[in-house]
Amino acid sequence: MQSKFLFALAFFMTATFGALQAQNENVTTEFGVKGGFNMSNFLSDDDEATDENILYGFNAGVYATLPISNFVAIQPEILFTTRGSELEYDNAFGSGNTKFKLNYIEVPLLVRVNITKNFNLQAGGYASYLVSSKVTGDGAIDFDEEIDTDDLNKFDAGIVAGVGVDFSPISIGVRYNYGLTTIGKERTIAGETFRAPDAKNSNLSLYLSYKLN
Repeated sequence: MQSKFLFALAFFMTATFGALQAQNENVTTEFGVKGGFNMSNFLSDDDEATDENILYGFNAGVYATLPISNFVAIQPEILFTTRGSELEYDNAFGSGNTKFKLNYIEVPLLVRVNITKNFNLQAGGYASYLVSSKVTGDGAIDFDEEIDTDDLNKFDAGIVAGVGVDFSPISIGVRYNYGLTTIGKERTIAGETFRAPDAKNSNLSLYLSYKLN
């Protein structure tokens, strides 16, 4: 399943490159690598406290900037990125934390608008595929357990917005991802229907990119 997914991503990227380059033969396409620091959590309609349970992680991958004009470009990316949430507890039984960790292959597709030569705005959407997940505990109870990805929604999608500053060949920026897909699958046990976790992904990332051409 994962190999088919990756093949589909590669085909999508290649087709997009060809279509845009055909319209902009005199404009150079930019390719590069990027990576950064993630601050993610779960957003739940039923529990506002989850908004504060930040889990720190990372993202890394490749990107292409495909100009439509001098001011507007399409920017597809393929990233490996972490998501999740951390719960800290301190009660009569002890103190510690529990971390819910999700690892995705993510494909953002952004419209990039160059406000000035060095400053740009980015907005668009993303689709991602869950490759692994686990839950760990540290403190009163220590554990480290893999979660079967079949128990979760393997596909996630959402909207993206960010800003970037270019110092060619290096760029820096900040970006926010807001998930629209519930992480947990709906299931029924003893006549009761529920989702676990009944929440969506939220992530703020800081990134550094390097142009290769």
